[in-house]
Amino acid sequence: MAEAHQAVGFQFTVRPDGVDFKLSQEVIKNIYLSGVTAWKKKAIQFKNGVLAGVYPASPSSWLIVVIAMMSSLYIHIDLSMGMMDTIKENLPYRSTRAVLSAILFATGLWLFLIYLLRYTLKALLSYHGWIFESHGKMSTSTKVWLCLVKMFSGRRPLLYSFQASLPRLPVPSVDDTIHRYLESVRPLLDNEQYNKMELLASDFKENKAAQLQRCLILKSWWATNYVSDWWEEYIYLRGRSPIMVNSNFYIMDLLYVTPTHRQAARAGNVVHAMLQYRRKLERGELAPLRALGTVPMCSTQMERMFNTTRIPGIETDFVQHLTDRKHLVVFHKGRFFQVWLYTGGRHLLPSELETQFQRILNDTSEPQPGELKLAALTAGYRVPWAQARIKYFSQGINKVSLDAIESAAFFLTLDDEPQGYDPAKTNSLDSYAKSLLHGKCYDRWFDKSFTLISYPNGKMGVNVEHSWADAPIVGHMWEYILATDCFHLGYTEEGHCKGDVNKNLPHPTRLQWQIPNECQNVIETSYLSAKQIADDVDFHGYLFAEFGKGLIKKCRTSPDAFIQLALQLAQFRDQHVFCLTYESSMTRMFRDGRTETVRSCTSEAVAFVRAMEDADHGDQDLERLALFRKAAEKHQNMYRLAMTGSGIDRHLFCLYIVSKYLGVDSPFLTKVLSEPWKLSTSQTPQQQLNLVDINKFPKYVCGGGGFGPVADDGYGVSYIIVGENLITFHISSKFSSPDTVRQKKRALHTIDPTLPVFISCSDCSFSV
Repeated sequence: MAEAHQAVGFQFTVRPDGVDFKLSQEVIKNIYLSGVTAWKKKAIQFKNGVLAGVYPASPSSWLIVVIAMMSSLYIHIDLSMGMMDTIKENLPYRSTRAVLSAILFATGLWLFLIYLLRYTLKALLSYHGWIFESHGKMSTSTKVWLCLVKMFSGRRPLLYSFQASLPRLPVPSVDDTIHRYLESVRPLLDNEQYNKMELLASDFKENKAAQLQRCLILKSWWATNYVSDWWEEYIYLRGRSPIMVNSNFYIMDLLYVTPTHRQAARAGNVVHAMLQYRRKLERGELAPLRALGTVPMCSTQMERMFNTTRIPGIETDFVQHLTDRKHLVVFHKGRFFQVWLYTGGRHLLPSELETQFQRILNDTSEPQPGELKLAALTAGYRVPWAQARIKYFSQGINKVSLDAIESAAFFLTLDDEPQGYDPAKTNSLDSYAKSLLHGKCYDRWFDKSFTLISYPNGKMGVNVEHSWADAPIVGHMWEYILATDCFHLGYTEEGHCKGDVNKNLPHPTRLQWQIPNECQNVIETSYLSAKQIADDVDFHGYLFAEFGKGLIKKCRTSPDAFIQLALQLAQFRDQHVFCLTYESSMTRMFRDGRTETVRSCTSEAVAFVRAMEDADHGDQDLERLALFRKAAEKHQNMYRLAMTGSGIDRHLFCLYIVSKYLGVDSPFLTKVLSEPWKLSTSQTPQQQLNLVDINKFPKYVCGGGGFGPVADDGYGVSYIIVGENLITFHISSKFSSPDTVRQKKRALHTIDPTLPVFISCSDCSFSV
């Protein structure tokens, strides 16, 4: 084939009179350009590494300090207070001792000033009083603090510039954590249950807590974060149940706009935008995310966004992160294709990627035996997958093909069934969500850091493996991708990618497999277990456009607290009882921070909900409003505590891990860690509002994302607050549960509106 000859840099023939060489100039040129690009990349990474390493200073500041010290030699003013003379006496070469001593002292002084600036900034960032101030009100001390942070933050920071200046996550006191825990469970327990829990907590605090706390404090001194490594290992990687639905989550495309209806073209633009993002990420050129535009967030999780795969193990999985991967793997109708992303030392252009993807779509070859449902291994239980990987994929062509998948930049599925939001179809969001979350159970590689999914109608989406990072990290990338796709790359009038078509590119390569019947049986077993999970997932998406953040803020209320209280009211109307509620909060203001839990079902929220449901309060709207404001303020305070390292659950979780290491039995910690979260909630934040002007382009809004239910008889609720007038909800539950609303077909509950809240869950809607 022609493409095979292009892949050969030279050929030679042995003749009686010598050896005849034939060089392919095009391939040699590509090899040369690839080498030049690689060295340029290393140089840029080195430069940016130096800039981040000396931040908030700069390399030029070293020259300024050196010049100042050299000048002191000629004006006979010893700025070093005798230290340069001491250095001079220990140098070997007399002729240059004065200059060398000045340079060495200047360098030492410069490094000292860098560390002084860093630790000063770290001390400033350890102050969190600003976050507890009322919205719209800023004290004089906070204004002064912000000015100091800006002054010590330097100019033009890179992505990782602030990492060394971020404070460590503090370990809360045991007394504070237990007090907050008992306060959080008080509305969920009767008097007898609460008294028993108080006794367990008291016994733990008096007899076992001190030893465990000392170990935890010691770890916090040694490790950059006392939670994150254990959280990743024990919550994610040691889990032996399927990660599909139970762990992975999804993110949707633009709701109202489809830039092109050509599948290959849309995939070409999006993949090219991802390569641009990856290049900025690898070079550290992305701007760090900062609260209030000033307070930096940790960027550690972003390092493993690309070239990353979760590798199955018998007892625990591990996350494999590679560097500089130059290909991706594409799945289409049961076949796996390898596509190279570079040519001539540059990224493939969108039009070139479109050509490659169209070639795959046009390919009519059949899957090899066992290939069709191969990816179901990543959707099923982890132990059978780990065993099959060792037995059937550790050598030969199976290993080569599996290595190609696991070392790919990411995984792309060219789906064959259209999805997306369609206002004319009642359940279009439901179907779209289920497709992104689990698909057919064998058409996503659930172990990859993320699987990009492309649909025949031009819609896109992402399925994300959860162990390596949390939703805001992938959301940051996805915001960049959608904005770049729509407003920078664009399409021709016919819907193709812009740019010339290069038909001389080597064709995508089919991955080859030799899968024996025994392995095919394992694949089928994994598929059936995964399909059972997927078929049990009930999803409902709802776009609420009656009002949004704009109106809620006019009521001087936090939009998140507003929605959380509405969810508490909806949950009570549905179940007639209150339940332990999980809301995810970030702790990225600390080094290597991930998440913390906000326990949203507070005594104040319960009082508000009961007042709303109590007929005796029918004419007491002012009292209901007062209870609402009190509950909202309580929720905000809990959220702020979680963000600033004073949460409940991560501390108790780590104490539990320490107790297991030490062999200490704690009935209190065992009880706490076994409590089910029947209502699990999470907000998907919008982070880069500067990328798209929603007021100018109101249709260019993302649908957010969602996840599966945490409890078998509970709900998973994800929501995104888009602009000023839209809130999108993603609600999940299980068909097998007799307690969820889809099964019970509850009637619509309506009371006189006091606060404008609307929550829809499956077939059941609640208006307040």
